[in-house]
Amino acid sequence: MPLPTQRQCTVEIQNKSSSLKLCEPLVYVFKGNCESPLPPTLSPSESGSALFIKKVYTASGSAGVFMYNIVQKSNDEIKGRLAVMFSVPFDFNIFCNWYAVGIFSKDKLCDDDLYNEMYYAAQNDFIRGKANGPSLTHKKGEMTIRASMSDSFKPVLKLELCDD
Repeated sequence: MPLPTQRQCTVEIQNKSSSLKLCEPLVYVFKGNCESPLPPTLSPSESGSALFIKKVYTASGSAGVFMYNIVQKSNDEIKGRLAVMFSVPFDFNIFCNWYAVGIFSKDKLCDDDLYNEMYYAAQNDFIRGKANGPSLTHKKGEMTIRASMSDSFKPVLKLELCDD
């Protein structure tokens, strides 16, 4: 029986913070396309989703990184940038699903360098893991990010931003 060729990553985000909002998403797609975009703003208690898919008729997966400005609701001060990396490979015989979450400075660019940093580099401002492993938690200041990812050809990456 042939392996399924569809590769995609659904992202579900919940803003459980009472004082922070997520604004102005930035997206860098390493492989594939963004089929359904991220919401422009996620205020406290709001949730949203996005869908990233592989390019049709290619033997490649879906991979990329996206960021949101983390903004203090009371005074619109940017506290940093939430970053999320995902990688859903085409060939599960060689690769596996990876993901990472972190909080960077407000000047950090959302580009190929960030994708490579979050996929390969030492984990300083972020945490990385395999989808078949435990969920991830990253804390910085009064902010906490929790994330989990299913281990399949069409995984769902769930993300929460919380107050500490």
